[in-house]
Amino acid sequence: MLSDNATILFQGDSITDANRQRDDAVSVLANCPPALGVGYAGMIAGQLLLEQPQRGLRCFNRGISGNRVTDLYARWRRDALLLKPDVISILIGINDIWHGFSRNDGVNPQRFADIYRILLEDTKAALPDCRLVLGQAFALPIGAVSADWLEPVQHYGAIMADLAAAFDAILVPYPTAFAAALDSAPAAYWTSDGVHPTAAGHALMARCWREATALA
Repeated sequence: MLSDNATILFQGDSITDANRQRDDAVSVLANCPPALGVGYAGMIAGQLLLEQPQRGLRCFNRGISGNRVTDLYARWRRDALLLKPDVISILIGINDIWHGFSRNDGVNPQRFADIYRILLEDTKAALPDCRLVLGQAFALPIGAVSADWLEPVQHYGAIMADLAAAFDAILVPYPTAFAAALDSAPAAYWTSDGVHPTAAGHALMARCWREATALA
């Protein structure tokens, strides 16, 4: 359960970024629609603020398109720890896979696990009461996504599940949600290219996050 005046931070790559405005004058503002973006993070923030106006919740989005776990760690102190959030929701990993296929610039599973673990250790040391939420990376077999992606996505997802267990974090099973959603509509309905969600895909993520976290 969220405490009154809690700060919730969404972190990650382009899926979290979702075309948010990043200029300093806007990004420092809590609950600011342009700074929250048009994706799942903004949807979740809007729902929480609508349902609990008396709680004084403060929501921020600091996702950056193209980030791998190495990029996220490089900016973690500035874009996470200094905000002193009560909840940090992280979605990272798909670029660690994708850039390996497209640019030969991915992050291999062992390095991904090691850096992600250090990031979480640093967070617990600096913010021992912070609630961690780890979203599992996902991909659907259309657009940029080939069959070669399926095993790595599962492997990195297993790493995230192990880290969530090790750090008493909440795991958000986005791959399971998208797999189930394929029973009602094809992959192109949920993602535009196999990775980036459509409006329906972001709404599905928001619902999955709310159900998994049960924070409010």
